[in-house]
Amino acid sequence: MASYEPTSAESVLRKDHLRKKRQNFLAQVALLAVLAAGFLPLSPEANAIDLMPSKPKWAIDETKWVTVGMGFRGSGIWAENRDYRNDFSIDNARVYVNGQVHQYVKFELNTDCFFCNNTHSGDSPKMQYNILDAIGKVEVNRYVNMWGGRMLVPTERGELSGPFFQATHDAFKTPFFSQDFSTKFGSGGAGRYGRDDGGTFWGSVEPGFIKGTLSYAVGVYRGLQSSSTIGPNQGDDVLWAGRFTYNFLNPEKNPGYYTSSTYFGKAGDILALAFGTSYQRNGAGSFANRSDFLGLVGDILFEKVLPKNMGVVTVNGEYKQFYANYAPTAFADPGCFCMFDGKSWTVTGLYLIPVNVGIGKFQPYGRFTSVQPNHSSNREEIEGGVNYIIDGFNARISAYYQHGDLRTKGLNYAPDVVGEKVDVFKLSFQLQM
Repeated sequence: MASYEPTSAESVLRKDHLRKKRQNFLAQVALLAVLAAGFLPLSPEANAIDLMPSKPKWAIDETKWVTVGMGFRGSGIWAENRDYRNDFSIDNARVYVNGQVHQYVKFELNTDCFFCNNTHSGDSPKMQYNILDAIGKVEVNRYVNMWGGRMLVPTERGELSGPFFQATHDAFKTPFFSQDFSTKFGSGGAGRYGRDDGGTFWGSVEPGFIKGTLSYAVGVYRGLQSSSTIGPNQGDDVLWAGRFTYNFLNPEKNPGYYTSSTYFGKAGDILALAFGTSYQRNGAGSFANRSDFLGLVGDILFEKVLPKNMGVVTVNGEYKQFYANYAPTAFADPGCFCMFDGKSWTVTGLYLIPVNVGIGKFQPYGRFTSVQPNHSSNREEIEGGVNYIIDGFNARISAYYQHGDLRTKGLNYAPDVVGEKVDVFKLSFQLQM
């Protein structure tokens, strides 16, 4: 059968359509940049990089206080797939509340706009603005502390850095652990946005036999829950998780067991090697085809402040191996918790140029990601871009290009999944206080 060839008139109309789409996208990009810049401080102090945002604080005394902050992330997207489509994404809109009620007792309450982009009347799940973290904290000393409530499950640096303390804007590329693969709590869910209900013990020590600091975070959580007739976890088994990090050079200073994926050179030289794991009996698959879930991850952060004010080099690397050996026929079950089974890895290299340009500094970077499921097609993505660092994690603009099939295949690890490689351009920004 002969292939269809467009007429010259159709070709002209198509080119005109694409030209208008490009112009419309560029106009949105320009508007986005102007809006972002409008929120940014223009004083000379804006060039200083702080690792944590400054938050308004109300204090009764040194042991009783409350702070309130906010964070917003958005992106303009230009995706190519036979045609060009442009869009705007509200990535996160958060409110942070932290406080202390006793010398050793604190709390944390954060909210977010869940599924911010699902605003169409037919979308499911609907957009929700709800509780992200609700944590009660007993913090005695650096060696042993306990958090309880709804919190991040300690596994990988990517999750514990969250979206706001990543080296790049679009950071989550490798397969998710249970609590981030899931979209809800309760029956059929295992948490949401990397959070689950449970308890975490964390702290740090200097072993002494080798220079450096060992940090740990271990806990038990609800994990995947199933009803009596749907889902693999029929015995109400819980999820166990833990992460151990060794800092060979300078220690990382973050709240609790949270992490950052860069420090912009403000923490000095960093070399951190970490291992994380998560296990739940009957934590994957379907009612008829169930499997235990075991997730292993190793990651590295290397950051070097170059001598003679020559800038900062940052390298992030991660390798994951997930075991979820349910039968491929489980994908046909609508109640399947079809976790990833296979291996993946990603590496990112960044260079912070030491010269101020306007109110910030440029940080070009490159990234490669490979995801290799055991029972589905492989998927890869290359990314190159530049961050404009105005005030560390508090104010940043990013422009970047992506090419690959991660976007089209997504989290579908079924044997028959297909997806084309596409080109994507994004302009993103984040603000915090």
